[in-house]
Amino acid sequence: MQYGFSKTVDLTFEQAIEKVTTELKVEGFGVLTTIDVKDTLKKKLDVDFKKYVILGACNPPFAHKALQAEEEIGLLLPCNVIVYEKGNQTAVSIFNPMVMTSILENDAMKPIAEEVKQRLERVLAAV
Repeated sequence: MQYGFSKTVDLTFEQAIEKVTTELKVEGFGVLTTIDVKDTLKKKLDVDFKKYVILGACNPPFAHKALQAEEEIGLLLPCNVIVYEKGNQTAVSIFNPMVMTSILENDAMKPIAEEVKQRLERVLAAV
């Protein structure tokens, strides 16, 4: 997967969400949104789906810098982190913010995206 980085973890689904949330805080991120995909698909379509949560993570100082450099960057925010069941394991995947720089024609975004990427990689490594 080239638009993010991922790993399976030896934690339950619930433990992984808790650990990811904790490690995001260590790196200065808060979780702005939590989308329970399984619950949403059940309510909206009456279909069963595996446990799958999308966490919308935001680091306010970096979001502010990004918005100052690129006004419409909000279309690509917040940084999404997903936690989901993968067979008998739990997977954690994090969006690679460097992908944003490949579609933007704004060199000012590169150092911001690089620092955010390093922080998110540390989150994943700590989970």
